[in-house]
Amino acid sequence: MGRPVPKLERPLSVNSNCNSNSSGRPLVPSPPPSSPAPARSKPVSPSHSAAAAGKRTPQRNGKHDSGVSGRVRVAVRLRPRNAEEMVADADFADCVELQPELKRLKLRKNNWDCETYEFDEVLTDFSSQKLVYEVVAKPVLESVLEGYNGTVMAYGQTGTGKTFTLGKLGEEDTSDRGIMVRAMEDILADICPEQDLVTVSYLQLYMETVQDLLVPGKDNIPIFEDPKTGDVSVPGATIVEIRDQASFVELLQTGEANRFAANTKLNTESSRSHAILMVNVKKHVKGKGGDLVLPNENGMGVHMPKGFCAPTVRKSKLVVVDLAGSERLDKSGSEGHALEEAKSINLSLTALGKCINALAEGSSHVPIRDSKLTRLLRDSFGGTARTSLVITIGPSPRHRGETTSTIMFGQRAMKVENMVKLKEEFDYKSLCRRLGMELERRTTEIERQAKLLLDVEEKLQERLEEARRAEKNLESALEKMAAERVRYQKEQVEALQNLESERIERQRMESELLAAMQHHNDASDPCKQLTDEVLELKLQLENESQLRLQAERELCTLKSGLPKGESGNSEGQELMMLSRRLEDETKQRRILEDEIKQLQHQLSQFNFDSDEAKRIPEKIASGRSSFGSESHRSLLSGNHNFDTPAGQKGSMGKPHEHAGLQKVLSLLEAEDVDIRVHAVKVVANLAAEEANQEKIVEAGGLHSMLMLLNNSEDETIRRVAAGAIANLAMNETNQELIMSEGGIALLSTTAEEAEDPQTLRMVAGAIANLCGNDKLQLKLRDEGGIKALLSMVKSRHPDVLAQVARGIANFAKCESRGAAQGAKRGRSLLIDEGALPWIVANASNEAAPIRRHIELALCHLAQQDVNAKDLVAGGALWELVRISKECSREDIRTLAYRMLSNSSTFQAELRRLRIVL
Repeated sequence: MGRPVPKLERPLSVNSNCNSNSSGRPLVPSPPPSSPAPARSKPVSPSHSAAAAGKRTPQRNGKHDSGVSGRVRVAVRLRPRNAEEMVADADFADCVELQPELKRLKLRKNNWDCETYEFDEVLTDFSSQKLVYEVVAKPVLESVLEGYNGTVMAYGQTGTGKTFTLGKLGEEDTSDRGIMVRAMEDILADICPEQDLVTVSYLQLYMETVQDLLVPGKDNIPIFEDPKTGDVSVPGATIVEIRDQASFVELLQTGEANRFAANTKLNTESSRSHAILMVNVKKHVKGKGGDLVLPNENGMGVHMPKGFCAPTVRKSKLVVVDLAGSERLDKSGSEGHALEEAKSINLSLTALGKCINALAEGSSHVPIRDSKLTRLLRDSFGGTARTSLVITIGPSPRHRGETTSTIMFGQRAMKVENMVKLKEEFDYKSLCRRLGMELERRTTEIERQAKLLLDVEEKLQERLEEARRAEKNLESALEKMAAERVRYQKEQVEALQNLESERIERQRMESELLAAMQHHNDASDPCKQLTDEVLELKLQLENESQLRLQAERELCTLKSGLPKGESGNSEGQELMMLSRRLEDETKQRRILEDEIKQLQHQLSQFNFDSDEAKRIPEKIASGRSSFGSESHRSLLSGNHNFDTPAGQKGSMGKPHEHAGLQKVLSLLEAEDVDIRVHAVKVVANLAAEEANQEKIVEAGGLHSMLMLLNNSEDETIRRVAAGAIANLAMNETNQELIMSEGGIALLSTTAEEAEDPQTLRMVAGAIANLCGNDKLQLKLRDEGGIKALLSMVKSRHPDVLAQVARGIANFAKCESRGAAQGAKRGRSLLIDEGALPWIVANASNEAAPIRRHIELALCHLAQQDVNAKDLVAGGALWELVRISKECSREDIRTLAYRMLSNSSTFQAELRRLRIVL
């Protein structure tokens, strides 16, 4: 603060040795004889205080001149350590120790000496906002609702949580709502919107000028003091009527947006002004019944009838004050205009401290007019308001002086006594309205009764005539009711019949729906059935072709074996048999080809019908009106039969169950390219399921995929084979098998020859899976796996780059794990292979998958101290600093921060570059 607060005696503190108090008995403070210690009991509520002062009687002017003494209640709240204190004060204990069960606070002067203070409430660093509101503001709010003025104020060093305690809106988390929001919720829940009124003004005291936070154009608003009552008001401030909680929250948001704040070394959003929220509550209450005497025009008393309640209005005011934080200039680093703001804040807080000192000591002169802040709070300290003060402190031992000053401020405030007065008066206007209405009602009632007396005979005659007519009408009505009853019974029978028919129709449609769904379930995998049939027919066609070739070779052999000019009967017959056999095989092959085309046509037609069948349940469920349409019935009744070449219905099943895995693998060597492509796709799809991988490897499927990768020239086959290898490479046992059969060399060759991004993506994915094996790292580097991975970045395709980044991250993670276990020493193999420039260049890649893997790889490389110099030389230090601050994932951000903090090489470079984490 700018001017130091004069030191006073500490009425509730005792010097004690913290280590010597081992007996566990609580310390009993001994107040000095000059001033009595504040009572530890809870403050008397307004109703109890009024009862103790005597039964209240209505005054003619509606005021209560007598008041009830009420001490200022003070609560202390400890803020938890922030991120900066967690690092800077990691080796030091907190300077304060809380004993909430004893409502005590210990302030450590050193390791063996401390001072103990008592408060009305002690709130720990994990106390919830609800608890703070209940113990600090709820008693004051209850007094306000009963007709007393109340004040809730927060005082403390900047950055200790005053604004959070009072003005937090709780938009993200409702449990964080502050005292302002919770108080308004209770006020709106207690009042009657039809007859009660709640108005709000929101001000700030900035540089000794009162400004309106709701209308920023209103500046330097004057303060008015009533010379008779001493009440302080700000008539130039904007007054807003509050009807609901949402409008009040919007009002607080507007005020906070217009409030002055600045960034200092102690707080990024330090309030530079004192915020004052004034809530005026006008509440109508029911008076006590009994004989009430009111004067008339002649001065005579008029007795009101028994049971008549005199209307009473309670006009109370709640003031919530968020004081700007006190600060020391050498710690806050305020300069220029911020320095002037700090001086103004410290001067106003000093003036407030002087007033509290004078009130606490019972001085005859209280310097209220030294500051506009003390003028605005005139009713809060030494006035007629019930006041509750919460002082906020921090745990850091570096700010022990500011913490001590705040605690002493609270101790002195506990000695201030207020004379709480009830703000209640008769509502004469309402009383006049009620009396006028009562007079008008009774006059009208007399006139009405007189008229009734004159017209009673005529009305009796009319009623007799009406009774006769009513009797006739009743007879006719009974007859109509009997006829209506018969008609309603008929309609009821017809309605029941209709309901029964609708129920039967609904059951029929439900059965059709179930049948359609069953048909859909039965046909859930028709494509696999037809695919198996096509494979079987193509296999038969391949066998027939081989038999035909064999027969032609035999025929040529026989022809060549005959002597010239010789033609025997036996040889001729054998040639005729072979010719017929060839013709039969040719016909059989044509039949098989026709069946393949027919099955392919059926497959496409079945796909279309399957799509239509999927839409049938949706159409049926769309409404009852569609149940009767003929189109839906035709779709439901349709039955598609897909026959095999033998004319029988094909069985449903997975390809490897129907034809056998060995048969599928044998098709990989077929001459027809389409057969090989289809077979390798089947194997790749099976390899995607972990349960099938062991069977595929045992049947030689992995070896077949590697051979296709080596021998096939078809780009589709190579791409699908690489994908199957990538799926199999997710298993650690398969990874070693792939490496033992030279798989990394084949993948590297494919990466060099392939140009299709999808093929490169499959190859990169397979190598990335192999990079996650700790045992294969050296072999992977020696056989060119890392170079092949880095060579694929030339495609610049995002999917390929993502797989490359994943492989590098897996490799770096295995290296860091091996270094932590002591199994690996020396520089990273990735750095030896020249991967660092690409890693640094793509650390800020726009694609999230690439950037995330690269950030993780950099953190794992930084875990090995032997890589630190290379990372600094390669420019990775800047990326690590960025990751520690901007990474979206908290675990990676924390890992980067820990690596930068633990490495001496990084720390030296950061100090040289003057970079602060």
